[in-house]
Amino acid sequence: MSVSPEYVVDGDGNRTAVLLPIESYEALMEDLSDLAAIADRRGEATVSHTKFLVELKEDGLLSD
Repeated sequence: MSVSPEYVVDGDGNRTAVLLPIESYEALMEDLSDLAAIADRRGEATVSHTKFLVELKEDGLLSD
């Protein structure tokens, strides 16, 4: 993703705000949401890849 921000500055030239294309803003918000979900689940127990594949096959979500 390429972000092309534009800055709003005060009378002294200090940056006070950022303007982004809506697509860039939405992508950043989606990334932030994904990172929050990862952080929330960090303490959960893990499952081995092999066991995960077995469970998917048992549930009919993955073919042999």
